[in-house]
Parts: sequence; C-alpha cells; structure tokens
Amino acid sequence: MTENRFPFLDTIFLLRNSGSMTVFSNIQEISKKEEQEAGDYFETEFEKERLEFLSADIKCSKEAAVWGAKVLYHSAQLYLIRENTAKDLDKLIPKLKGPSDVSTILSADLSLRFLPQITSVLQTADPYDPLVKTLEDILTQFHYSGIGYPLNLEKVDWEKELQDKTYRKLYLERIVEKKAYTLAEIPYINKLLIADFGLHKDRYWQDLKTVAHGD
Repeated sequence: MTENRFPFLDTIFLLRNSGSMTVFSNIQEISKKEEQEAGDYFETEFEKERLEFLSADIKCSKEAAVWGAKVLYHSAQLYLIRENTAKDLDKLIPKLKGPSDVSTILSADLSLRFLPQITSVLQTADPYDPLVKTLEDILTQFHYSGIGYPLNLEKVDWEKELQDKTYRKLYLERIVEKKAYTLAEIPYINKLLIADFGLHKDRYWQDLKTVAHGD
C-alpha cells in the first residue's frame, strides 16, 4: 500500500496527507484491489481520529469510507473531464445504500469533508451543472461533512439528529471550527453551543448571538 501504484489510492493518500489532489486527464477505473486497500487504509485513519472522541461504540464502516472517497475522487476528475460524462453521473457518483447512522456518517466524512471545496469550484464554474446538484444532495444527506457550505437543512429534526452524544460533540466542534453562523443560530444548536461555552463564550466565539429557544 505504501508504493502508491494506483491512481485512486495515490489521490486519496495525497489528499489525506497534504490536502491536495491529483486530477487526471481521463476518468480512471478503480480496481477492486484499490477499493480493498482503501478500506483498510480508512479503517486505520478512522482509528486515529477515534482517539480524539474516545467512543468504543462507533466503528469504521469501510463501505461508507470507500464510497465517500470514490465520490470525492470522481467529482474532482469530472471538474476537468465533462465530455460525454453526463450519462455516467449516476454510475460515477452513486448513492450510498442503507441507513446513515453515526458510524456511516463519520466514516464517509474521512473524504466527504473535502467535498464542499470541489462543489464550490464547480458551482462557480457553472451553477446549473447537474453535478453540482448531485453533490449538494450528498452534502445535504451527509451534512456533517457540509458544515460551512450553504445547504437547505430546514427539514432536519435537530434533537433527533444530534441525540448521539459523541456525534453531537463533533458536530458542535465543527460548527465552531468553521464559524458556521447559519447553523450556530438555529435555536436548538445555539442553545447547545451557549451551554457548552459557559462563561468562556467570548474566548470561543465572541460575536455569536444568543438566540431565543422558545421553551
């Protein structure tokens, strides 16, 4: 795996290690071997990150992690390669089957956290690009990865969404990290943030308003 002989793996390693991506001049096939090795790699990366939130109950979903990486990888390639690709969007950017539990969300996030940047570039180039809508739909479903990107989340039941304590902690921390005002001013989330900040609010987020919650 350290030889980085395959384009998909090379791209993922480079992205995770340096924050940059390789964009090829044509759509590269992803071999089963690459998928398997990527799954093992993401499992290791997930365990590293799990040390920060210390939850033995949340395991890595290799399937979700590899799916997220494939979405990101193909999205980057499609930024440059658009000739005769519209018919292949559903194949190149497939939907993830199954429920989106915390394990799935956090595993997919290993790659999907970079997706807002690609979506923004595509949006700037052509806001009517069908790929933009596809990626925004994914970010709406996996909105933990989309924190900081403008999404329509009006239908989210936040109390239900953030009922898992570990996921809630990570979600709030990313809102603060990204200074995502739109999310931070949702009454339920605002209440959680203000409670977490306590007397130290000005140190964490001085200009965040306190919003009336209504209960």
